[in-house]
Amino acid sequence: MKPLSLSSILSLFMLLLICPVFSLAADKSGEKLSVLLIDGQNNHKWQETTPLLKKILENSNRFEVEVSTTPPSAPRKPRKPAGKLTEAQQKQYENQIKDWEAAAAAINQRSAALWKKWRPDFKQYDVVVSNYNGESWPEDVKEDFDQYVSSGGSFVVVHAADNSFSDWPAYNKMIAVGGWGGRDETSGPMLRLREKKWTRDTSVGRGGTHGTKIPVVVKVRKSEHPIVNGLPLEWMHPADEVYGKLRGPAENVTVLATAYSEPDHRGTGEHEPIMMTIDYGKGRVFHTTLGHDTVALQGTGFQITLQRGTEWAATGKVTQSLPKVKWNDNEPTVQTP
Repeated sequence: MKPLSLSSILSLFMLLLICPVFSLAADKSGEKLSVLLIDGQNNHKWQETTPLLKKILENSNRFEVEVSTTPPSAPRKPRKPAGKLTEAQQKQYENQIKDWEAAAAAINQRSAALWKKWRPDFKQYDVVVSNYNGESWPEDVKEDFDQYVSSGGSFVVVHAADNSFSDWPAYNKMIAVGGWGGRDETSGPMLRLREKKWTRDTSVGRGGTHGTKIPVVVKVRKSEHPIVNGLPLEWMHPADEVYGKLRGPAENVTVLATAYSEPDHRGTGEHEPIMMTIDYGKGRVFHTTLGHDTVALQGTGFQITLQRGTEWAATGKVTQSLPKVKWNDNEPTVQTP
């Protein structure tokens, strides 16, 4: 047997040095995943829900969460009281409008400069979680985010975040289906469960509705998926909005769970998709429509699926073991985050 040449020995030595580095970079099962949680504008009380979302994720000991808050939006224009107004009421309303105009102008002026500075470096994070529903991001931020997800990044959409950016085609593909913001049949189909199969409903109508907030029965539809594997096939979630008639491209989407939208409570009478995974380019997206407020975030099932869905989006697998939970039969199973 011939002895190894000096060049062969050096090549082998370099290979041994490099291989462990690649191995560590590819396997993040033993380290915490970095999360960027975005808020700052929402028609829901993001100031209350963001701290709980952060705590829920960090409670798993799987994530380190950093919050990025966008510039604020202008306050909503005051509504004119219904009916014929007295002279005093009309004067009061006019004064409210003047105060609103002044406040909106001041905020918009400050926000313009702040938006120029808001430039998250998405690629520095393992996964981005959105608790945002507001005005459009700057074009270069949108381009960076699209590049991040499509190139293999990870994204988690919580509740009203699927109301955002109805005019941003890439975002609508990321979330599969969304609501409000002028969405209608031109935005894409609704997902409808017919004879145990998901069909695309292209009928005419607006996109986005919900009934009264009531406790929700979550029904798992893909029990083999890592996010919901091992969970009860049905459990009760606390009072929440069941989004219905969501519309969008509805491409590369897998529905993990549904909730029945009760017609007696202004619902659609359909089993609406409430948890989905979406493939977008090389990226993975987990989309949950639950999580309206602090009450909804008490749901044990919501917390578990948010934790597991975020890890799955970031890594393609779930390493978290299921906690021991006594699931209630006829009332929501809850826990304090």
